[in-house]
Amino acid sequence: MAQTHSPDNVVPVRQIAGTKVNQVCIGSCTNSSYQALATVAGLLRGKVVAENVNLLINPGSKRVYEMLARDGTLAVMIGAGARILESSCGPCIGMGGAPGSAHVSVRSFNRNFEGRSGTKDANVYLAGVVVCALSALQGQFVDPRDAGQERPAAVNKLEPQTIVEPTDMADGESLNNMLIAPLPEDKLASVKVEKGPNIKEVPVKAPIGDEINAEVLIKLGSNVTTDDIMPAGAKVLPFRSNIPAISDFVFTNVDISFAKRANDARVKGGGIIVGAENYGQGSSREHAALAPMFLGIQAVIVVSFARIHRANLINFGILPLVFKEPADIGLINQGDRLVISDIRRSLAGDQVFQVGEVASRYSFTCVANLNEREAKVILQGGLLPYTRSVTG
Repeated sequence: MAQTHSPDNVVPVRQIAGTKVNQVCIGSCTNSSYQALATVAGLLRGKVVAENVNLLINPGSKRVYEMLARDGTLAVMIGAGARILESSCGPCIGMGGAPGSAHVSVRSFNRNFEGRSGTKDANVYLAGVVVCALSALQGQFVDPRDAGQERPAAVNKLEPQTIVEPTDMADGESLNNMLIAPLPEDKLASVKVEKGPNIKEVPVKAPIGDEINAEVLIKLGSNVTTDDIMPAGAKVLPFRSNIPAISDFVFTNVDISFAKRANDARVKGGGIIVGAENYGQGSSREHAALAPMFLGIQAVIVVSFARIHRANLINFGILPLVFKEPADIGLINQGDRLVISDIRRSLAGDQVFQVGEVASRYSFTCVANLNEREAKVILQGGLLPYTRSVTG
């Protein structure tokens, strides 16, 4: 299982067995299939979760939810004391189910970065559904290999489970309720998109110029997560369709004044973000690129990128640069002004970029390593304008 605060901070369950657990969350987008939740129900059947443990379960989809309800599996989980939530991201991203302060939460999810759960000082662990279910019954971390030994009655017998998957997983009526077929082309123009006051137009970046002359608005270390860049939780996510509003939260958990500085810099050439290794790890959250783009970020210069976040930066027209010499990061300070010249020529050529401090105090070399399509996307200002340019 993974300890706090990273999915790769892995230890054997037995190493921390016996640690008290306050909350158990199962489901969301990971380990939330019918088979996974039927396994959980098999372990919970006829038992009740430990006192002072809060068990939350998110079925992975409406289809899974319906199947669990139809065969009685849902009733087993409810009878054991579980709270059944909507099929959604939910507790994984801090939308409900935030643990208590300093509490221990074990989850069958795939990410446990600090503060992502909605509680900054929570201790969030990751494990498979069997460990989660047994820990909910015991009130502490349990190694399944030890569950058949002398334990409190709740987990004294761990019987092998046989799961029979339903054969009617795709009946036509339910599928018709889940999918909306596109209208014929002659009727598309009549469609009215209803937008409330909190839904704004998606911002689109202009084509990249030949020079970036911008301030280093923040300098970061390694392993910056998309949750660091764009915090999650119930306070922030309601603005997901309102980019101007959600942009005010960029880096608030790291540097609360970042958004203000970025807004001030927008009229002066925009901003640059500097970071070390594995910048942008974690969820593939487009807002972690879209909101910085709205704030005028022109380039991100790092030692290395997390793959998916780099792709999102490209899709929103932010130039992703990597130090040719990693030690050059030591030259830069927050507040410095950097100039990147001959951008369009470099994008079309060897993709080597010369970056200099505006007063010529230092300079260094970066590379972009873009493929042909990625370079075209950057030149156009992002994927939306690029798509428009090729589709007419």
